[in-house]
Order: sequence, then structure tokens, then C-alpha cells
Amino acid sequence: MTVRTTYASGEPCWADLQTPDVAAAKDFYGRLFGWTYQDFPTPDGRSYAQAFVRGQLVATIAPQNPLQLEAGTAAEWNVYFAVPDAAELLQEAGHAGGTVQFGPERVGDTGVLGFLVPPGGGTTGIWQAGTHYGSHLFNEPGALAWAELFTPEPQAAIGFFQQLFGHGVTEYPQHDGGSYSTLLIGGSEVAGIVPADEDEEADWQIYFGAADIAAAAAAAMAAGGEVLVEPDDHPAPGSLATIEDPQGGILNLIQVQG
Repeated sequence: MTVRTTYASGEPCWADLQTPDVAAAKDFYGRLFGWTYQDFPTPDGRSYAQAFVRGQLVATIAPQNPLQLEAGTAAEWNVYFAVPDAAELLQEAGHAGGTVQFGPERVGDTGVLGFLVPPGGGTTGIWQAGTHYGSHLFNEPGALAWAELFTPEPQAAIGFFQQLFGHGVTEYPQHDGGSYSTLLIGGSEVAGIVPADEDEEADWQIYFGAADIAAAAAAAMAAGGEVLVEPDDHPAPGSLATIEDPQGGILNLIQVQG
């Protein structure tokens, strides 16, 4: 187990879940990943939970806001990219062709958050570290391992992230004539960009690691979730599956070394 203590600007550093039922989500993901929790009060009298793997912070499960609850919105995972200055980056996002959805907002001494939307869509979180820099584990079982944006405007999104973060890009031609692109920081791939159909809504697909993806898919089913994409018959490192929690939160799993 390698503990992360920092993230470079432009790296995915954190993921959290907004859900209509924090207690139910804690039970589900606890059974899926073996997470333990520490609860904290919210200003409106509810609570959120920090999730831990072997004592290392890996995620947060938070209650939805009143508008989301009233609308009956399904649970949703968010991904955040590390930034050195959230206010400056949000200002630059508008010049780069994106829109600012929220922020910057200081979260006590833990950091500053914001949400932006690249051309083509796909709400993207940003995080300026204070005392909280992101997930203590990465690409480990029970922790954030990868993220990729499905978008009908992949080239516009790539250009947007390049302008904001200076990402390098690698293109992987696909059999259907399209191209899967990865964003790079310091020569390392940090996120993917996937072409979507023009009528599809852009969104981020978030991946958490699992030491045994078949066992994780079975655990998700046993905990009351649904397996949307089954793992391979003979899974190996890199094998994928997609699950849905009982509150509608969709999460991808990738088999990683334990």
C-alpha cells in the first residue's frame, strides 16, 4: 500500500458521493469495499461520512442538497482535479470555452472547491488543497483509480483541459473509427476522454479499485445493488465492471493489485 501525500495540478485527486440516504450508502459501500467511517455534522443538522481503507482516507459520502432531494435525484459520484488556485482556474475556464457552475468556495481550512463544465458538458470538480489534499490511496482496492469523460465533443474537451492544466494527450484509434484519448501529466496518463453520441449527455465515469472484481460484483449484488456491466469470466488486472448502488449511484470497478 502506497500512501499519496500530494497531487499535481491536473490530476484527479478525489471523489465523493452525494446521496439521498447517507446511512444506506455507508452500509452498501462498507460491504462492497470494507470501508470504515467517521461521521461529521453538516450545518443543517444532518451528517456526512469520511470513508477509510485500512485507516487511510479515500472518499466522502455526503447528503444531497434540498433541491436534489425534492427532485428525487439519484445518487451521484463526483470527481475532482487538483489545482493550485481554484479562483484563478475558474476564471480561466470561461476564457477557455467552459462555464463555471459553482465556486470558488472555501471549505474551512480543508481547501477550496469549485465545479466547472467543459465544452460539450460533464460537470467537473476542482480542489485547491488546504489540510485535505485528496485521497490518501490511489489505484488501490477501495480507492479512486481512474476517471474518464464521455462527451459528444471530445476534441473541444481535450483542448479545454489542455488550456487549463497543460495536459499532454495520447490518442488510441478504435475499431469503430473513433479515438480514445488520455490526458497526461508529466508523461503519466491521468484521465480519459471518450467520444459519445451527439444525443448523449456528457458525464464522468469514475473507477474505484477492487482486488477481486468478481467478488466485488457479487458483494454489490448481495448488498442490494445491481451489476450493470458484468466482469470478465476470467478477470485479471485491468478487468472492468459497472455497478449501481441502491440509491442509483453508478460506479465503475477496475481490478487492481491488492
